[in-house]
Amino acid sequence: MAVDPGFLDHVTDLLSDLGPVQVKRMFGGVGLYQSDLMFALIFGDSLYLKADKQTEAQFEAAGSSPFTFEMKDGRTGILHYWRLPEEAGDDRAAACRWARLAVETAIKARLKGKAVGKSGAKSKAKARKEPELLIDGPWDDD
Repeated sequence: MAVDPGFLDHVTDLLSDLGPVQVKRMFGGVGLYQSDLMFALIFGDSLYLKADKQTEAQFEAAGSSPFTFEMKDGRTGILHYWRLPEEAGDDRAAACRWARLAVETAIKARLKGKAVGKSGAKSKAKARKEPELLIDGPWDDD
């Protein structure tokens, strides 16, 4: 789904008080970044903000819904990005409050990712083991 350039201009204007926001095209949509942290998605004419278990309830209470998509096998996928609540769609101050919440969520996710590996366990540096030589050579004739 293509992003309407007029809607993208509206969103960047709406979030202008947030500070510098980088726009990167991706998968038919747009990712919004601040300080190399992706905090929002735009697909079609909808802005979705990053959320986590703690903030999803706030989005839901404001009448928002999560970003969903259909997978190749027909199942519905859900991302941890929630639509900007309707009441903030034309309110720069409200939109920036929601966006700041999304930026904070992205920061927490990055910090958690550094402390916890993909398996969910804290990562530890593995000791390097010297390789074993499997063949004899002239170096063994001492």
